[in-house]
Amino acid sequence: MNIIIRTDASNQIGTGHAMRCLTLSEYLRDEGCTVSFVCREHPGHLGEIITGRGFSVHMLPFPESPVASDDPDNYAAWLSVSQRVDAQETAGYLIENRIRPDWLISDHYALDVEWEMMLRAHANRLMVIDDLANRRHDCDLLLDQNYYDDLDVRYDSVVTDACHLLLGPGYAILRKEFLRAKQEASRVRDGSIRRMLVFFGGCDSTNETGKVLAALREWSMTNVAVDVVVGLSNPLREQIKRECDEISSVMFHCQVDYMAELMSKADLAFGGGGTATWERCFLGLPCVTIEVADNQRIMLEALDRQGSIRHLGYHGKVTPKMIASEMDFLLARPETVKLMSEQAVNLVGDPGGDGRCPVVKTIMGFPETIGKRMPEQ
Repeated sequence: MNIIIRTDASNQIGTGHAMRCLTLSEYLRDEGCTVSFVCREHPGHLGEIITGRGFSVHMLPFPESPVASDDPDNYAAWLSVSQRVDAQETAGYLIENRIRPDWLISDHYALDVEWEMMLRAHANRLMVIDDLANRRHDCDLLLDQNYYDDLDVRYDSVVTDACHLLLGPGYAILRKEFLRAKQEASRVRDGSIRRMLVFFGGCDSTNETGKVLAALREWSMTNVAVDVVVGLSNPLREQIKRECDEISSVMFHCQVDYMAELMSKADLAFGGGGTATWERCFLGLPCVTIEVADNQRIMLEALDRQGSIRHLGYHGKVTPKMIASEMDFLLARPETVKLMSEQAVNLVGDPGGDGRCPVVKTIMGFPETIGKRMPEQ
């Protein structure tokens, strides 16, 4: 089976979309599929990381006069070109190389039915990975691995009845290291906080990491160890390293391949939304979250109500003082921390517990899979 993935990473977009597609591609490769990527050459792209994992990447050119916006949630600007131009360039690559993929998978907030209809003639099936539910799609399969109060009806008005939906954390695309970590885990979380993990994604464009470090500098509990993780695409990584070095209880990590180990050791995390949410929940790691983009709010508030996280709110309103206060609150309430861990595990369940990614099983079995909505694993 030949599969093409259209996704992007950039300083504006972040790395989450590309990284979860990279995880998906590794599971697909294990099933014997040939997987390659089409990405645009944005500043902060992950082309070298993708090729380093053994996948080919066709880089679409970054335009001389890119579509720009100061609004981080103006998703149309994330392409730097129009959807029509992007579709033409993607189709041109497929035609020139005589590629007609069995699946063309898109994971991009800037792409919708306009792009998909232009690519319909160039692929056997289309799959979309989304979590916004804010635009129409013309696809055969849609994945939203996130948790919402209205998950069952969220996509009713944006896809056709012929579209198969994979909805909820039971379809979370988890890296293999997390499956191994869960199998090897021997500890039972009792709610005590001895070690914390700070990770706000590869870019952390709003520098929430810096806020947590500011809170730690004023915090009196020096006996709690802290692991701080940033990505190579974080423009402030050297500054953050210096700040970490100034606090004796803090260890700095950059672009790690042992995140599951750090999450397994931690008793509490500070982070944002995205794929890391389900990695934390899968391992039962309680988390205090800060909303770093508007599209995270609905999900994080729903998770707060469900009990698996404590959400502090929008990043522009969260201060180091609020973070330090939350640390003190949870340190004094191990029963609350323990319940958060239990709720997190119950929410995600055990996707991939048999060693196979549930999403990949659906892709490989399609169209034998029957029904519009697939039940959570």
